[in-house]
Amino acid sequence: MTESAPPAKRSPIDRFLNVVEAGGNALPHPATLFAILAVVVVLLSWVASQFDMSVQHPTTGELITPVNLVSVDGLHRILTGLVTNFTSFAPLGTVLVSLIGIGVAEHSGLIGAALRQLVLAAPRYLLTPVMVFAGVMSNMASEIGYVLLVPLAGLVFLAAGRHPILGMAAAFAGVSGGYSANLLLGTIDPLLAGLSQEAARIIDPAYTVSPAANWYFMIVSTFLVTGLGWWVTERFVARRFPDAPKADGAADEIEPMSAAERRGLLFALVATAAVTALVLWGTVPADGFLRDPETGDLLNSPFLRGIVALIFLYGVVAGVAYGIGAGTIKSDEDVIKGMGQSMSTLGIYLVLVFFAAQFVAFFNWTQLGLIFAVNGAGVLAQLQLPGIVLFAAFIVLSAFANLFMGSASAKWALMAPVFIPMFMLLGYSPELTQIGYRIGDSVTNIISPMMSYFALIIAFLQRYEPKAGIGTVIAVMLPYSMVFLVGWTALFAVWMAMGWPIGPGAPLDYIPAA
Repeated sequence: MTESAPPAKRSPIDRFLNVVEAGGNALPHPATLFAILAVVVVLLSWVASQFDMSVQHPTTGELITPVNLVSVDGLHRILTGLVTNFTSFAPLGTVLVSLIGIGVAEHSGLIGAALRQLVLAAPRYLLTPVMVFAGVMSNMASEIGYVLLVPLAGLVFLAAGRHPILGMAAAFAGVSGGYSANLLLGTIDPLLAGLSQEAARIIDPAYTVSPAANWYFMIVSTFLVTGLGWWVTERFVARRFPDAPKADGAADEIEPMSAAERRGLLFALVATAAVTALVLWGTVPADGFLRDPETGDLLNSPFLRGIVALIFLYGVVAGVAYGIGAGTIKSDEDVIKGMGQSMSTLGIYLVLVFFAAQFVAFFNWTQLGLIFAVNGAGVLAQLQLPGIVLFAAFIVLSAFANLFMGSASAKWALMAPVFIPMFMLLGYSPELTQIGYRIGDSVTNIISPMMSYFALIIAFLQRYEPKAGIGTVIAVMLPYSMVFLVGWTALFAVWMAMGWPIGPGAPLDYIPAA
């Protein structure tokens, strides 16, 4: 009788990952979680009303008392508001409109062709930064970076004589670790802005958060993430994968750009330039038609309020132009099909939004968010911690929460109603708080087993390393995560110290309206 081999000794990181994986798997589906939390909020409203958890508003002096939803009036409000809570939920329309436009660009093949052209045209010595940069830019179209760019990066590096996992790690770091950096706006920007706006209106009912609220910080972050990703790849990851694996058979090849694809890209470039010229015509002159018609300012102008419409316009115009040039769009039916396909992926999202909208509405009705914010802000004010220390702790908290709950919008829907009002009462703008959250959410995407594409990344790595698993991905990506966390937080600290606006009309400080 042979003895069974003793179990392999698990490393500390393996044990930690087991805890993270078990904790994440123990959580219900985000939609179920919001449904449970909506019920919990209703029950908490009854408890708060029994204990008279009233507070005085620090700016208006008004007495804020909890509203009990476990009552006849509360039941009537829930029943009559269930539909409007959903249909009036700020992120819903903005995401749908943005995704329709980007869906055309993706369906026509524009986004995929542009990424391929970018990596194929890069010199060998610039392959790594180009791959990270392409990853950052691809996140505006969500899954295209995971599905197309990461495996493509492996093939590019293999063709250049370098280990393919090195290229996939660089691309994955840009796509997922640099999720909140970009030169352009994507669907995540109006989504998070809508959630932030809902939370800010707990304190200030008239407050608006633009989808472009973090744009300046995102642009600078693009180059920061590209530089840090380049350094980590060559300084740390390249040591583990110094040589390209020997091919077992026929080598994979990257298809060069066809004449039709090149023509499509040219058409898309011309169309994009035309739309950009139109936008500049409306914004650069002092009397531009996209400026505020009364003040001539860009703040609170149709341009900023219409950012979502511009995302839609750019996506449709560039996508159609590419499709005409490349021959992938032959009629209006193809355009509508692209729009429809983008909508067909939103079934689960709509269910999630329905329950998230109920939770946010119930939370606002009970005034518990305002009560918690006033009490929490009072505690933080007594501690008298510097602003950057508060936000550094908030960034770390967001990064830790991301290990257990992968959805950026689901986490923000939970955290925004608490932290945005709290920081507003301390004098910090909702846009600044949103930036802190986005940094924390991004840097641990690449080491979170709860990230929706994590299993796909493992499958890509197994193509070249058959024994690759969760531990392999974590070991490869952990240096990126740590360096991004430190570097991005440092940029955030410098930005706060300099007092720079983080986006158009988005200051660092919150000043209550007179």
